[in-house]
Amino acid sequence: MIHSMTAFASKRSTEQGLAWVWDLRSVNARGLDIRLRLPEGIEGLEQAVRGAISAAMKRGSISLSLKMAREASDVPLTLDPAQLDRTLEALRLVQERAGRIGVNLSAPSPAEILSQRGVMTAREDDSTTESLLPTLQADLESLLKDFLAMRAREGALIADVLIGQLTEIESLVAQAQTAAESRRDVQKQAVTDALARVLDTGAEVDPERLHQELALIAIKADVTEEIDRLRAHIAAARALMEKGGAVGRKLDFLAQEFNREANTLCSKSQSKELTSIGLDLKAAIEQMREQIQNLE
Repeated sequence: MIHSMTAFASKRSTEQGLAWVWDLRSVNARGLDIRLRLPEGIEGLEQAVRGAISAAMKRGSISLSLKMAREASDVPLTLDPAQLDRTLEALRLVQERAGRIGVNLSAPSPAEILSQRGVMTAREDDSTTESLLPTLQADLESLLKDFLAMRAREGALIADVLIGQLTEIESLVAQAQTAAESRRDVQKQAVTDALARVLDTGAEVDPERLHQELALIAIKADVTEEIDRLRAHIAAARALMEKGGAVGRKLDFLAQEFNREANTLCSKSQSKELTSIGLDLKAAIEQMREQIQNLE
């Protein structure tokens, strides 16, 4: 099975009065690039996350974030004496200033004083988050399972497209072979006519040199090797897809070889029909390479 590099997964969990959300995304990349945004204070979490991702994936730009917060009903509140003193002093100054200008203010209730910002603070229990590592690791395993399943589904869709594109390329290669064979008589007649013109001039011709030139013309026009290599590349691509795994990079290299042979085919075509087939072949190969670049 082959996998796409593009995928997304998220997961929400709660435990020990804490709630957290995982968000995992990946896009195409030449290698494996892991970017993490994790809460502080959980020793060993980053190392564990990087290790799990590296073991599960070979390529892709991976972005993972973990947002964690204590549930509001479970957060213990504590009184900040220093902030309380500052709040009471501020209230005293307000009362004095108001009295000097003849404004009577009612005294605030204890509840109103405690509701002022900073007087009561939420105290996080660090020991709780530190003990969460095993739970988070198990949670991450479930997240990665969903993530890899999406990668596999996307990869299967791309594989279907690639199979169709390889079939199209195979058909174009067969057409190229037919076109190349049909032009042989035309090429032979062109060479014969050129040779006759040379001989009609009455100029002395070196038989060995003439043989070399004719052989060179034949080699430059022969596309048998290009067609054979294109068929070998098609077989190699199918074998890689059947093997599965992280084959995206190998398929990408193979697509470059496809393109090289198609370029050579066009340069040797010497016929409108073969040139047209060669251009269609180059377009099909480029479309295939675009799909390959999504694979792990």
